[in-house]
Amino acid sequence: MASFSKHDVRRGLSALRWPLFWTRAGMYAEMLWRAIWPLATVVLLILAVLMLGLQDSVLVEVVWVGAVVAVLAVLATLFYAIRRFTTPSRAAAFVRLDETLPGRPIQALMDTQAVGDMDAASTAVWRAHQARMAERAATAQAVPADLRIARRDPYALRYVAALLFGVALIFGSILRIGSVADMTPGSGDGLAAGPVWEGWAESPRYTGRPTIYLNDIADGTLDVPAGSLITLRLYGEVGALSVTETVSGRASDPATVSNPEQDFTVINSGDIVIAGPGGRTWAIAVIPDKAPTVAVLDDPESDALGEMSLPFAATDDYGVEAGEARFVLDLPMVDRRHGLTIAPDSRPEIAVALPMPIAGDRSDFEEVLIEDFSEHPWANLPVRVVLNALDASEQQAESEPRQIILPGRRFFDPLAAAVIEQRRDLLWSKGNAKRISQIMRAVAHLPDDVFRKEVDQLRMRRIFKRLETLASYGLTDEQQTQIARDMWDFALGLEEGDLSGALERLRQAQERLNQAMRDGASQAEIEELMRDLRRATEDYMQQLSRQAQQENQEGQDGQQQNSQNQMQMNQDDLQRMMDRIQELMEQGRMAEAEQALQELQEMLENMRVTQGEGGEGGQSPGEQAMEGLAETLREQQGLSDQAFRDLQEQFNPGAQAGQSQGNEGSNGGQGQGEQHDQGGTGQGEQSEGQQGGEGEQQGQGQESLADRQQALRDELNRQQGNLPGAGTPEGDAARDALDRAGRAMDNAEDALRQDDFAGAIDNQSQAMEALRESMRSLGEAMQQEAQGGEQGQGTSESDRRADARDPLGRDPGSNGSVGTEEGLLQGEDVYRRARDLLDEIRRRSGDGERPDVELEYLKRLLDRF
Repeated sequence: MASFSKHDVRRGLSALRWPLFWTRAGMYAEMLWRAIWPLATVVLLILAVLMLGLQDSVLVEVVWVGAVVAVLAVLATLFYAIRRFTTPSRAAAFVRLDETLPGRPIQALMDTQAVGDMDAASTAVWRAHQARMAERAATAQAVPADLRIARRDPYALRYVAALLFGVALIFGSILRIGSVADMTPGSGDGLAAGPVWEGWAESPRYTGRPTIYLNDIADGTLDVPAGSLITLRLYGEVGALSVTETVSGRASDPATVSNPEQDFTVINSGDIVIAGPGGRTWAIAVIPDKAPTVAVLDDPESDALGEMSLPFAATDDYGVEAGEARFVLDLPMVDRRHGLTIAPDSRPEIAVALPMPIAGDRSDFEEVLIEDFSEHPWANLPVRVVLNALDASEQQAESEPRQIILPGRRFFDPLAAAVIEQRRDLLWSKGNAKRISQIMRAVAHLPDDVFRKEVDQLRMRRIFKRLETLASYGLTDEQQTQIARDMWDFALGLEEGDLSGALERLRQAQERLNQAMRDGASQAEIEELMRDLRRATEDYMQQLSRQAQQENQEGQDGQQQNSQNQMQMNQDDLQRMMDRIQELMEQGRMAEAEQALQELQEMLENMRVTQGEGGEGGQSPGEQAMEGLAETLREQQGLSDQAFRDLQEQFNPGAQAGQSQGNEGSNGGQGQGEQHDQGGTGQGEQSEGQQGGEGEQQGQGQESLADRQQALRDELNRQQGNLPGAGTPEGDAARDALDRAGRAMDNAEDALRQDDFAGAIDNQSQAMEALRESMRSLGEAMQQEAQGGEQGQGTSESDRRADARDPLGRDPGSNGSVGTEEGLLQGEDVYRRARDLLDEIRRRSGDGERPDVELEYLKRLLDRF
């Protein structure tokens, strides 16, 4: 260290010459960029404007004003650059480089010892210090330039200029800069000697074809789509160039052939001629836009609930934009008997939009129109269907008329079918009103043989009494529609039955299936009715299982001893019997299927679920909620029956006194239909926490019907708060139905307090219908949970086998795995089922009211499959 000398200092500084050079060069770049960025911004803006040819589309005076402004801006920014630019010194570069090193080693090498230079020890320390600084200085690296000028350009004008210049490079031309010279004094002779023109052929947007720059197209034939827009711009002395054409169909006007700006649309083949220096001639060949085509592929199909599926195909050279299906009554083909002999009321044709593919090509596609016309007056009557397709050029095409039977829901309950037939006659003509009331009075002549409940009798009487009253004054369209709506709701209630009694629902499902076999129902209708029978059977067996558990808990040995004489059957035996019935129906052996169904009915009415097979253990929240809703429905049915008897008492005092004795429905605990339930199924089904204890029943006799209705409404509020399935579509649907039931109960309570028993019965019927809908939705939610692998307590084996199938109809495996060794869909057409699933996905994807997340998911499904 002590040997470090001045020579060593100079040598250490000379080692920094390259870092010092590049640091100083960076400082040059910084000073230059900070000085000239305004000048560069102005120059780039001027070049961008000239290259884009904006000077050719404005007045020459505007160009001159812009030129003056541009020159002044260039001079101002140049003066600013000269003033701001300074040459960085070598010392400044040393300082910047030294600032990047710890301890300022370069400055230390350049310093000299101020005191103690005569002292050898002090000098040795100083030399040692300089040696260490030299080692640090040797590690110096060039300092990069700092070109950031954001504080000097807060509006980012330099980026705007760079962006416009980039756009000009892509869409403009450097050759257009020279057009400014044509605007200088004395340049008119040059233009007169050589006028120029520009032209474009823009195809219609829906064709997807690009715009053609006509200056690049030589003389000859030019193919363009029909409807293309031709734009021509003539520059130079007016009259030096002229345009004649025979493609637009407009009359030739000599006064307009030399206009500097000309636009016209190509509608037919012909010629376009630009006469003059540098002119062109093209023979235009029009590419025609073909009209679309649309056709019905096959007769419509309908499911068990009457929803129609009509396949169709459509084509167009550029794609179909929209379509419509129109249905018109085919009056000559209608069987004009009974209520159809009279001339029908005038009705507009049915018009529905055709579904279009969401993704993919619309030039050639096949789709399925899915609609439900069950409530339309023409349901199940002959109609003619015509499909209409529209392309982007508003050309229309129609399919050949096709004669079909407009699909609608079929009713297999005899009384419901009779009501629907009379509803059809009412909608056919208002003149049928008197005839309809007479027929329905004849149908209800022996009510005990026709109606299952007295409330149904009252509802039917009210509907047709109102019809007779309004018909005497002349039915209006609104009254006709409202009565038809009431008849539809009434028939729907008769068809679907009362869900409050498991045995009654089982009997009704069996009767409907028997009637469907006799009427020759379709395969889809048979399958739907078979599913209803399976669900009703499961409900009944669960009810018997709960009753057996209750009897075991209460120690009723006598009942168990009697049950040993009854038929023992487990879930697997029952499943095999129903599978056998369905197999016979699929084979067309209806007589044998009907006999097997009768045997199944006799067994179910006398059976007792085998101990341990009926789902022992506690109930899941869904089953508890389902049982609670069933109990509420029975309570509501009992109140409705009591209101009906009170209404009869108003008109005929004392006549119903004998009938009301011993009727269990009067306590609100069960409906009249529950009296026939064997084994006491109407009793002992109340869930824990619900009202209905023995002490309460004794007090109900002293309560008014309105108070009991209010108590039932409070109980419904409690059940609604504990309803499972929140967040799922089925659970939300169940909650919405309970909301409607609650409002109907409130209205019924108000009517009861005003002694309006007829109005109360109507509201109670609405409440029961809403309760049934809620139970159906809750049941679907429970099935979805079962299919997802969640096996709750109380779930029977056939719940997992009959109702928890996957979309292909496969039963789950024994360990919860997907699929079994059985055939898919038990004989159903697998490809038809797959097509049905795809049609359903397409229908839902066309519903614009669905959430965006769901629509995106459906779109991905369509793209994949």
